[in-house]
Amino acid sequence: MIPAGALTWLASPGLLPLWTAVHARLVRNGRTVSGRLTLTGLDDDQRDAVGRLLGRAVAARHPVSLDDLDRLLRDSAAGTGLLGVVETVVGPVPDRRADVAAEAARRAMLREHANAALVAAGLGGRGWAADWLDRLWRGGLPARLPTDEVRRIVGQAATTLGLTVGERAGLWSRGELAQVVTGSAHGLDDDTPLTRLVLRGLALAVTGEPDQPAGAAARRALWEAAGVTTDTVATTALTYGLRPLGAGWHAAQLRTRADEGAETHLTLRDVRRLGPLSLAPQTVYVCENPRVLEAAAEAGVVVPIVCTMGNPTTVTRAVLDAVTASPGVRLAYHGDFDWPGIAIAERIIGRYDARPWRFTAADYRQAVTAAAGRGTPLRPLTGRAATASWDPALAEAMSGTGLAVHEEAVIEILLADLAGPALRA
Repeated sequence: MIPAGALTWLASPGLLPLWTAVHARLVRNGRTVSGRLTLTGLDDDQRDAVGRLLGRAVAARHPVSLDDLDRLLRDSAAGTGLLGVVETVVGPVPDRRADVAAEAARRAMLREHANAALVAAGLGGRGWAADWLDRLWRGGLPARLPTDEVRRIVGQAATTLGLTVGERAGLWSRGELAQVVTGSAHGLDDDTPLTRLVLRGLALAVTGEPDQPAGAAARRALWEAAGVTTDTVATTALTYGLRPLGAGWHAAQLRTRADEGAETHLTLRDVRRLGPLSLAPQTVYVCENPRVLEAAAEAGVVVPIVCTMGNPTTVTRAVLDAVTASPGVRLAYHGDFDWPGIAIAERIIGRYDARPWRFTAADYRQAVTAAAGRGTPLRPLTGRAATASWDPALAEAMSGTGLAVHEEAVIEILLADLAGPALRA
């Protein structure tokens, strides 16, 4: 404790510039009393006050040794050193070096926790997941939130990603997923911090883009691509010709509609109530565009068809999961010859071990030649090139011509395949 009389003198306005300058220097020094500083800009009263403290005249630019000042104060009526006087008069001197070291240790600890959360979620070996964490850390997430909040939100985000695009991926409504991960059906509502983190991870996993998409429709599409739908009744999958075995009314209804040549829209709730479809061993054809299924129905074909209607939604994936649960059922896939179409095919062929249906480099070249012969204009390829693992030459051929061929342009060839087994009477 500094005696009251000494403190009154030390805290006088004339000495305040000195203590302020020393405070700043001690902050830079990490609270270490050493080195020198130069006082400038003092008025006459301030130079007089500092001179009386130091015991000598003070010039317009006057050097001050912190070590000497520290000894002077310890030997004075203050009875304490420079650090004690400055903290009493000006305020606490933070140890910035220690603070920086502590923050670095905290960030490292949080990153270890985050890495462990990825491993626990089944994402430890996914390159996009490590990239996701790197981007969160570079963006300052640990600095913006308290330690416990960082651990909670990153852990929940990793769990969500693991349940949607990881090894344990399933098909969910968003409310169900939120309830499982957060304990609240609203835990993944739009514009929450957790949802923003999850969408950034999904974007990297599904599209390779580092940022969540802008706009509600694009965000819903990203959720759907990851197997998460808004609810279990609003979105449907388009099917045709499914004839599941069994006596249940759901199965009987599908058989009746197939016999009548009628397409069927199934909700996720429908698919869950049906359970795994018991189908006879057969090929189920999968197309990307509804016009193919429509043309098949109009032609009276009898083979089963599922249409993804673009990127497969959660309910479409649920239908394909149910279909392929039957032994001896194999999917045959065809889509648009454009980069999004190749990316969709890559996911379906990889997930279901589907065989490509008229979807090779030779088929692409034939389609381009046929379109040219008919005088049908083809649009240029746009977007990021994709890899066709089932036929690497396909992506090379597409890059070489730079033209997109949509399913509607080859519909006659596809119908010939579909009509091959038999036609509905």
